[in-house]
Amino acid sequence: MAHILLVEDDLTYSRIVKTFLEKNSFEVTTTTKVKEAQTILNSGKFELIIADFRLPDGTGMELLQWAKANFPQLQVILITHYSDIRIAIKAMKLGAFEYITKPINPDELLATVKESLTQKTESKISVDTKESSIVTKSKSPTPYVIGESQEAQKLEKHIQLVAPTDLSVLVLGETGTGKELISKRIHEFSNRKSGPFVAIDCGALPKELAGSELFGHVKGAFTGALDNKTGHFESANSGTIFLDEVGNLSYEVQIQLLRAIQERKIRKIGGNKEIDIDVRIIAATNENLISQSGEGVFREDLYHRLNEFTLHASPLRDRKADLEFFVGEFLSESNERLNKSITSLSPEVWDIFYNYDWPGNLRELRNIIKRAVLLSSDNKIEREALPLELYETPSIAEKADLTSTSSQVKVASNSNVNASVDYKSQWKEQEKDLIQKVLHDTRFNKSKTARILNMDRKTLYSKIEKYGLE
Repeated sequence: MAHILLVEDDLTYSRIVKTFLEKNSFEVTTTTKVKEAQTILNSGKFELIIADFRLPDGTGMELLQWAKANFPQLQVILITHYSDIRIAIKAMKLGAFEYITKPINPDELLATVKESLTQKTESKISVDTKESSIVTKSKSPTPYVIGESQEAQKLEKHIQLVAPTDLSVLVLGETGTGKELISKRIHEFSNRKSGPFVAIDCGALPKELAGSELFGHVKGAFTGALDNKTGHFESANSGTIFLDEVGNLSYEVQIQLLRAIQERKIRKIGGNKEIDIDVRIIAATNENLISQSGEGVFREDLYHRLNEFTLHASPLRDRKADLEFFVGEFLSESNERLNKSITSLSPEVWDIFYNYDWPGNLRELRNIIKRAVLLSSDNKIEREALPLELYETPSIAEKADLTSTSSQVKVASNSNVNASVDYKSQWKEQEKDLIQKVLHDTRFNKSKTARILNMDRKTLYSKIEKYGLE
C-alpha cells in the first residue's frame, strides 16, 4: 500500500481528498504546513507528496525543492488554482511529477496519483566513484513537431543550419515553449548525436552546490563531500550539454562556466587537476540576459560566448497555425497513457483553444489535453472537459481590444481629436494585413484561418474578396 503525504491547509478539502484516496487503497497522512511536512518526511517512508501551492508558512514549491534535495525518489504532485499556471509549470521544471488545478476532479486525481507511483526510479552506483545517483525512467517526451507556420518553418531552417556546426547556441523563449526539445533536435542533427545529451535546469540547482553539480568535486572539498563526484560537464564529454534557465547561475559559477568555454578545461571543486572536455553548449533562458549584464547580474562576456547563434522559440499564442499539430500529438500521447480513444475536439473547443492566449504555452496545452481526454466519456472532447478559466478569462486579443478602446475613449474625452483622421481606413488596412499574415502562416488554409481569426468562413471569404487577397 503506497503511503502518501497530503499537505493542505483547507481542512475540509483535505478531509475529502484523504477519504477519497483511502477508499482507493492508499495510506494517507495529512498536515497543513511546510515545516510539519518536512518533519513527517524525515520520520517516515513515503512514496508521494500531494501539496497545495499556497500554505501558511511557505509554498508547495519550497517543499518540492526541499523534498527533491533530500528524497530524490519521492514523487510530488502540486495542487494549484488556475491563476497559478505559470508557477505550476515552473514546479514541473523543478521536478514535480504533475500539477492539478482546483477544484480537483476525482478521476483526474486518481489517474495522476497512479501514474506517478508507477513511474519507476532506480538507484545506480558508479563503480569508479562509489557515488549514488538517481535515474528516472519515464516515457520518452513528446516528439518534436515542426509545424507549418512561418515562425515554425524559419525555426526549423535555422536548426538545420546550426546543428552540424559546433557553435554555442542560445535558445530564447517563454517558459513552456519547448526550448529543451529544440536543443535535443540540434543535438540529434549534429555530429555529436552518438554522444550524450545532458540537460540541466540551472534554476533547480542549489546555489551552494551548482559548481559541484556542473564541474564535480573531490572528496573532502567541503562539508558533506564524502566521495569524489563527476560533474555534468564531464558526463557530457563528446556530446551536448543543455543549460536551461542559465540566467539563474550565480556570478561565481558564471566565471567557472566562462573558463570552461574558453579553455575547454574544467577543474573539480577542491581539485588541482585540469580535465579536458569536448562539449557543445546549448543554453536557454526566458529572461533578458542583455539587461541583466547591464545590471551586473549576468556577465556580458559569458553572454557573448553562449550567444554565437540565437534561436527564438515563439509562444503558442503567436503560432496558432500550428495548434492543430500540437493538439494531434498530445491527443495521441494522452490516449496511449490513459488507454482512451478520443478522436477529435468539438467545434466549440476549437474556438476556445484558438481564442485562449496560452500563458503556459505547450506544457499548458499538453496538460489541458491530457485532463480533457481523462474526463471525456465520448470519443470527442467537449467544453465541459475543459477548466472554466480557459473560456471565462479574456484572451490577449480581447484585453488588447479593451485597452485600445479605453485609450481611444480617453484621448477623445481629453483632447480635441482631429475629425479629418480616417480611422475607418486605418482599421481596414490593419484588418487586411492581419488576414494576409494568417493566410500566409496557414498556407492559405481558409478553414484554419477562420478559426484563428474567430470568424466564420463566409465572413472570411467575403473579406478575402473585398481586400483582393486571393
